[in-house]
Amino acid sequence: MINLFKFFNIKSVITIIVCTITLGALSGCFGKQKTVSNLSTEEIGEQIKHVTNLEEMKEGDHKKLQKLYNISVDEVEDFILFTAPTNIKADEVAVIKVKDTKNVEDIKGKISSRVEKKSKSFQDYLPDEHFLITKHVLKTKGNYVLLAISKDSDKIEKTFDEILK
Repeated sequence: MINLFKFFNIKSVITIIVCTITLGALSGCFGKQKTVSNLSTEEIGEQIKHVTNLEEMKEGDHKKLQKLYNISVDEVEDFILFTAPTNIKADEVAVIKVKDTKNVEDIKGKISSRVEKKSKSFQDYLPDEHFLITKHVLKTKGNYVLLAISKDSDKIEKTFDEILK
């Protein structure tokens, strides 16, 4: 009888140890991560600045956002916008955090309209700049919208994707 009692105790102790180790290992997988909705566009912009040079570009404000994309301040929570310093350059980088996720596709459509107009105006005017427009990146992740018209648009897209995993 005592041997049976010892057998159950040892078996119970081993089971408890195995369960504790398993729970400890699994709890490491559930660490706090910065959620997509908590990132500011400035943080994303800083990471983009590491992969491309935005220093020569002009930083846009709410008026520029409204003028270029027909997007009102009420529709966005936060944004960064960089445009080419002259009309003979096509470069443009924008990261927009939309207030309501229901409006993300609408915002993307407005930006797409801008890209189409820009493409038509550069088509016969400056072929090298038109090429940048044709290989632009316009994508969404959560409530974020990215537009990248740049020679480094692929790097900008990769950075955007990595930040908003």
